[in-house]
Amino acid sequence: MVHKLDSLIGISIYCTRTEGTGGKIRSSPDLFHVSEVLREKTLSMISSSGSYAVYKLKKSGIDTNHALSEIFRRYGLKLKALGLKDANATTEQYVCDTSTGRGISDITTNRYTLEKIGFVPKPITKKDMIGNKFKIKIEDADFAKISNFKDQDKILNFYGYQRFGSRRPVSHLVGKAILQKNFEIAIEVLLSFTSEYDLPENNKIRDMLKDKSNYPRVLNEIPPQMDVEILALKEFIDHGDSLKALRVIPLPLRRLFVEAFQSFIFNRTVSMAYDNSKELLQPLDSDVCFDKDDILGRYQNDPQQRLAIPLVGYSYSKKNRFDHEISQILAEEHVCPKDFFVKEMQEVSVEGGFRQAVMQCHNFSVYQSYLSFTLSRGSYATILLREIIKPSNPVVAGL
Repeated sequence: MVHKLDSLIGISIYCTRTEGTGGKIRSSPDLFHVSEVLREKTLSMISSSGSYAVYKLKKSGIDTNHALSEIFRRYGLKLKALGLKDANATTEQYVCDTSTGRGISDITTNRYTLEKIGFVPKPITKKDMIGNKFKIKIEDADFAKISNFKDQDKILNFYGYQRFGSRRPVSHLVGKAILQKNFEIAIEVLLSFTSEYDLPENNKIRDMLKDKSNYPRVLNEIPPQMDVEILALKEFIDHGDSLKALRVIPLPLRRLFVEAFQSFIFNRTVSMAYDNSKELLQPLDSDVCFDKDDILGRYQNDPQQRLAIPLVGYSYSKKNRFDHEISQILAEEHVCPKDFFVKEMQEVSVEGGFRQAVMQCHNFSVYQSYLSFTLSRGSYATILLREIIKPSNPVVAGL
């Protein structure tokens, strides 16, 4: 039996049979380390001369989006990250200037440092990143059970809690409303959806926001960490237009809403396929796969190929062995592939694609109560840890 929070993000199964170790993670950011791993070819391109400055961003206690927003606000430097890292961790990642020039000098604050490491001829992108290297301490756990865990190569590649909102899984609900062209509902959900796992003071604010007549009064009571809600609420108060209120939200976050709903469908698809006893660990004839260079193609009986499962978008093709599950889920959610093209907000439209079915976990090791491992780009350490810990409450466990 999975936790209710798992079900809310589309996960209804465990894919390993080991007994959970119990315990928790992230009681302090310095007990959860993550650093990005770039391709050797990309690293070799970084030099003392070039068009675009590349930086290493080290941070703790602030997420990537807020760190980059603060850097832009303070220094006018617009940077693009290869991946998003959350606040409750100690992280190292690469960011690249979006315009040509010499960049700026190094920055040091109490929550992050920005160090210029060189230049590249063209901006680096997420395709230049192989994955992420982790070192994580599991506290209050059964160490013997941690040491005995050997199923790291059998973990299904679910999207993790952070994709949806760890304490308040709402991003996909906003995305769904956008796809259904119900922009009023999208704003209402963003502002007033409450979660039993969220902080009481946050739920109190959101309860008041369920009544639109409270909007002007509540605006001054919203804590600064709800910066997205403040932006949208101000715009709605000024113009009474839900679509305009959504548009003031930064584009990367608006895209994330739609992509979160796409991720929710993926999680449900994998869960349902597992329950239907479909082969997920290995590709079968005619399956779409990633090869060793992450290039998509049909299965060629190559042991290095990895099964890929569709990510639904407006170009989704039903010619795959998971369409039974996908079509059923879309019908239940009252969404169809063409809805992923949003005429009224085309910049958030999602074409679709594929995601590997199983995590690629390398260099897995256990030392004392620390786990070290490397995951391929886009995979979530919290999903691996969920299978190890099997928590009675993911929030309490720090997942």
